[in-house]
Amino acid sequence: MLQSAFPIWKSPLLQHFFQAIMTSISESDLKALQDSLLNTSGDVPLHNRFRALFTLKSLKTEEAVRVISAGFQDSSALLKHELAYCLGQMKKTSALSVLEGVLRNEAEDPMVRHEAAEAMGAISSSASLPVLQEFLTDSNRSVRETCEIAIAKIQWDNSDEGKRHAESLSDSTIPLYTSIDPAPPSSGLLAGTPKPEDVSEGAIIAQKERLLDTSLPLFERYRAMFALRNIGTPAAVDALAAGFSDDSALFKHEIAFVFGQLLSAHSVPALLKVLENANESEMVRHEAAEALGGIGTPEVLPHLQKWMDREDAPVVVRQSCQVAIDLWEASFLPTWRRVDR
Repeated sequence: MLQSAFPIWKSPLLQHFFQAIMTSISESDLKALQDSLLNTSGDVPLHNRFRALFTLKSLKTEEAVRVISAGFQDSSALLKHELAYCLGQMKKTSALSVLEGVLRNEAEDPMVRHEAAEAMGAISSSASLPVLQEFLTDSNRSVRETCEIAIAKIQWDNSDEGKRHAESLSDSTIPLYTSIDPAPPSSGLLAGTPKPEDVSEGAIIAQKERLLDTSLPLFERYRAMFALRNIGTPAAVDALAAGFSDDSALFKHEIAFVFGQLLSAHSVPALLKVLENANESEMVRHEAAEALGGIGTPEVLPHLQKWMDREDAPVVVRQSCQVAIDLWEASFLPTWRRVDR
């Protein structure tokens, strides 16, 4: 999941890539994006396909949904899981049938299936609840856990608190993060400027305790995770990093994703430790690699290059390092700016 950063390329071929807001696009440009994403020429680098994907995501049109949905025939689990993520962020109910098909395909990589379930939670249609409930007993733990969280997310969106939160938002509201998260931050850190008591040392300790409390539902632990993200201080980063000791790959990969949103250099040592751990789940390591690429500090590049070139590394880790290096290099371009994932 690439929150971190993507470059704005000011060239004739890539002039529409990664604009923060896109309301229209010509047929020829749409065709170019489609050809790039689907690699119709057979020689499009993976990082260029990602740029095309996130440009299509920003369009939020039915045509963009159609093009993105066509990409699930690809062999790259990394790309397909990102396709699912983008469909969820676009919040188009027309994508639900495709996402359900991905979730139901037990031959698909679990990382892709989990992302499809999470995307269904992001779209937040009550019609998805019976489907998600079917997979609460799936053979793969990450899929089971994602469905549990997605169900709770949809239920929260339809709760009194969720409805009040939605009503409190306006077109003029500038959110701290524009992503649709798998769980809302804890109350008090949902939106706007938090009160001092919500970001105090005591508050961080309390959120850390909830984050690490395995007796709580995952949804509640995720709420603490995103609350700590919104606090964003070094102490909050340290609290989040403590979550890497959990035994859930899903939970740990979400912490790495959050670090990719925070873009705090303070998180680099923890992320490097994850990337360098060959015994860690590839789902967690890939997310750590992408976060490191987005943070873009000098010391991360040799690590990304090493794991991109390691033939014994999982494919998804190597590919994530390739994309992360593109992010890292882009951060030094004069035309670069960050775009929310």
